[in-house]
Amino acid sequence: MRIIMAGASGLIGSDMSAHLRSGGHEVLRLVRRAPAAADELRWDPAAGQLDPAHLEGADAVINLSGAGIGDRPWTRRRIDELFRSRLDPTRTLAAAMAQTEQPPKVFISQSGSNYYGDRGAAVLRENSPAGTGIMAKICQEWEAAAHGAPAGVRVVTPRTGVVLSRSGGALGRLLPLLRLGLGGPLGNGRQCWPWITLPDVSAAFSFLLDTPLSGPVNVCAPETADVNALVSRLAAALHRPAVFRVPAPVLRLVMGKLADELLLGSQRMEPALLAEAGFEWQHPSLALAAAWATGRD
Repeated sequence: MRIIMAGASGLIGSDMSAHLRSGGHEVLRLVRRAPAAADELRWDPAAGQLDPAHLEGADAVINLSGAGIGDRPWTRRRIDELFRSRLDPTRTLAAAMAQTEQPPKVFISQSGSNYYGDRGAAVLRENSPAGTGIMAKICQEWEAAAHGAPAGVRVVTPRTGVVLSRSGGALGRLLPLLRLGLGGPLGNGRQCWPWITLPDVSAAFSFLLDTPLSGPVNVCAPETADVNALVSRLAAALHRPAVFRVPAPVLRLVMGKLADELLLGSQRMEPALLAEAGFEWQHPSLALAAAWATGRD
């Protein structure tokens, strides 16, 4: 396949590019600077500029664009940036597809588990209603923008959970603390985090390229885990204690709205469509995921 990827330089994009290329696919990366390699194509999503010729005849477009959710405090300006960094690229891609004579067959445009908001212990499948909050609103508008692609393009909006990796991502700050024996649960630890390892995210997107699923697809591991279980399993894999719990009021004091939406919210998400379609996880259990993430596999 000839695949055009936006957001290829991030944690997920870098791994996914390598995964797709190892499978024999051609991956061309959209960049916002002058191209420095043969596999780079220039665009300016903030200005809505993308040469439709870049997408002409492509088999698929994968959109991973978006500023980091937990990188900075949620000021009004940062929240606006979180919206724009997702909506501008998605709308630009959809508009460019509409100007091609032979549009891509599939458009996989990232979304997130935060679409569902804070839902406690409720089981969340793809047909569950949207939640409330800033991230839920971002995800709803993000998905709607993806569906602006022209008729005939199969649109998939993966609602990805917390991505576990060996460096960076959700564990980028937690793992070093756990290795020192200084980590612990966040809040009461009973909030569910839909998790998935980085290799399984890349494999799931590759699977979605060939599988006739469309619309929202929950991308997470089949095993449900709350934060207590997640942290204790990671600490056990490192042979370290995990007793330094951070109370919710402290998180809210330090992080504001970000704490409730990113750390204390609960989404018990189930990957119903992926499982029904026959996707096979490399790390379906938390035990396997923790061993891999800590390098003890």
